[in-house]
Amino acid sequence: MTYGTRLLREERPAPGVDADTYFRDLYLSELDFRQLGREDPEFGLLLRSGNLDFNNPAAVMQLTKTLLKIDYGLKIELPDDRLCPPVPVRHNYILWLKELIDGSSYAERGRKVTGLDIGTGASYVNPKSLSFAKKNVELNHVQRRIRILPRQSSDPLIPAHPATIDFTMTNPPFYESDADLLASAKQKSRPPLSACTGAPVEMVTPGGEVAFVTRIIEESLALRDAIQWYTSMLGKQSSLETIVEKLRKHGINNYAITEFVQGNKTRRWALAWSFAPMRPSTHASRGMKADKWKKYFPPSTEVEIFVISLDVSVSAIGEKVDSLMTSVELVSWAWDKHKLRGAGRARENVWSRAWRRRKAREQEEGKNKRQDGNHDSSFCVFGFEIDIDIMRAGMVVTCRWREGLESSVFESFCGFLKTQLTPSK
Repeated sequence: MTYGTRLLREERPAPGVDADTYFRDLYLSELDFRQLGREDPEFGLLLRSGNLDFNNPAAVMQLTKTLLKIDYGLKIELPDDRLCPPVPVRHNYILWLKELIDGSSYAERGRKVTGLDIGTGASYVNPKSLSFAKKNVELNHVQRRIRILPRQSSDPLIPAHPATIDFTMTNPPFYESDADLLASAKQKSRPPLSACTGAPVEMVTPGGEVAFVTRIIEESLALRDAIQWYTSMLGKQSSLETIVEKLRKHGINNYAITEFVQGNKTRRWALAWSFAPMRPSTHASRGMKADKWKKYFPPSTEVEIFVISLDVSVSAIGEKVDSLMTSVELVSWAWDKHKLRGAGRARENVWSRAWRRRKAREQEEGKNKRQDGNHDSSFCVFGFEIDIDIMRAGMVVTCRWREGLESSVFESFCGFLKTQLTPSK
């Protein structure tokens, strides 16, 4: 994703669902430095003929301050000997987190969530960085929304009882050692696009970012679904590949990977994993287009059931879907005939022949004591969504996996839909 244009500050919407479009489109095209200079005179003083010198640390830092001021209404102070990461890349990380959280919940968008941003010095956030963090919280009067939690190197990265945390995020140091950092710099054929003001404590940690994220994985194995999403941004492609293999070795198949592109220069990667049953969208969980990434993708959460000609009545297809789902013993099913979308949940694979045979046998033996409405709806092995989309090629019926731990259940359900819904030739 590249830098982009913005509305003027007075047009910035208040936080909430209504602001989603504004923040999603914030950096879709090149920044207009002249316009930024007009909106923020401090930034304008650093421009030369409308251009910004990215090799000047003061200019890079002021760009960050200006974007946060104009685009987010935030006033911040930054030390001149610490990293000043580009705002758009971090913005993209937040957008992806929002997509993960919104897409893996039955709750309405706009609900309040709590995140833990894990500071990433070599083993803890040092006192100087903490003091600036506290000062910036106070400058923006957000003490009720942001708490600074000092940690020692011997402490767990995640608090032991994270009862109110929905997600974690972090951007760990890339490099394993000072030598690793220097070797990486020598391999570059030309200077970096922007000046680096980072202290070694921010860029180097024993074992690099792989070791740091591995530590979070190990803590997550104990905490499990106490937190819905554990996430990290990464600076090396090889790190993402290694960490995906670690997740798979631990039997974690509910994960997501993506790539952030800043212009034509900088790429960053991110991954998330969860022990909870709610599944992210394919767009959020398989965020790369290149074929080389396919072997690292998590299980698919969206399947095209069939495509049918537009000559067929849309309402007839919708009624067929609704009728089929109503005939299955689901915990819940709701069909919106206007949106052509339905959502349901099942306590078992109730569509299978094996389940129907077992059900009939239990009824014969008098073991079916409970009535349909008495099942515990809080426990379901599978949740899904069925959509009918009107495309140029025809009507496309798709099924999305919303909830569940076993991909085999989703695959079985999609097979059932194809058998029952696909028109005979």
